[in-house]
Amino acid sequence: MVDSPSELLRNSVKDKLARDHVVASMIVRLVRSVEIAQIAKTAGFDSFYIDMEHNSFSFDTTGQLCMAGLAAGIALFVRVLNIASHYISRALDGGALGVIAPHIHSARDAEGVVQAAKFAPLGDRSIAGGLPHLQFRTFSAEETMSALNAATMVVIMIEPAEALAEIDKIASVEGVDLLLIGTNDLCSSLGIPGQLEHGKVHDAYAKAIQTCRKYGKHLGVGGLSAHPNLTAEFVKMGARYVSTGTDLSFLLGAATAKAKRVREF
Repeated sequence: MVDSPSELLRNSVKDKLARDHVVASMIVRLVRSVEIAQIAKTAGFDSFYIDMEHNSFSFDTTGQLCMAGLAAGIALFVRVLNIASHYISRALDGGALGVIAPHIHSARDAEGVVQAAKFAPLGDRSIAGGLPHLQFRTFSAEETMSALNAATMVVIMIEPAEALAEIDKIASVEGVDLLLIGTNDLCSSLGIPGQLEHGKVHDAYAKAIQTCRKYGKHLGVGGLSAHPNLTAEFVKMGARYVSTGTDLSFLLGAATAKAKRVREF
C-alpha cells in the first residue's frame, strides 16, 4: 500500500516529455464506452483526449472514460467546451490528468486556465475529497493538492492568429505545460484555409518551437493526421506531442479499406 498521493499518481505523458520523447495521442469523439481506454493502450498510444468541444459527450460519460483511462494506465486529457472555470474543474475532478483549452487569444486567457486547473499556490481550483486519480483514498489536503498540481497538465491550443502573435507571452505563463497548434483553425485564421503546407504554417511551427524551447515548454502537432510527412518534419524540428487523429477517422478509414478490398475480389 502506497503511503502518499505522489507515489500513487503519475502522468506518463509529462514524464515522457521531460525525457524529450515523442508522445503519441488519439482523440475520442465517437466511442462512449470504457473499452476505448484499453484499446488505445493496446494500440500503443501514450495518451488519448476526450473532445468535448466537438461532440455531445456529457460530463458523466467523460468521467467514466477518464476513470477507465486511469485504470488502464494511459494518460487522459479532456478538451473542454470552452475555458470557463467550471468546465475545467469538472473535467479534472472527473479523472482527467490534464485539460486542453481551445479558443485562447491571449496570455490572460492562458492564465485563467491555469487558475482553474491548479490548486494554490498556482491557481484557485477548489479541492474535492475522494478523487478517482487517488483511487478515492484520503490524504492530507497539502499532499493531495501538491500531487495533483504536479500530475495535472495544462495544454493551451494555438488556433487564432492573435494567439500566434501572443505566443511568447502565452508560453511564459507559469503552469502552462504544452502548446498545441490546431493547424486547420490556424490556417483559417491566417487567411489560408486548408493550405496546410503553406509557408505560413511552417513559419508558425518554427516560431512556436523556438518559443517553447525558450521557456522550457513543449509543442504539440494537431490537425495533420492526413499529412504524416508534414508531421514528421515538425517533430524533427522539435515538436514532441502528436495528435494522430480521432477514433471516428480510424474506424471509418479501416472500414472503408476493408470494404474496398472486398469489392476488388
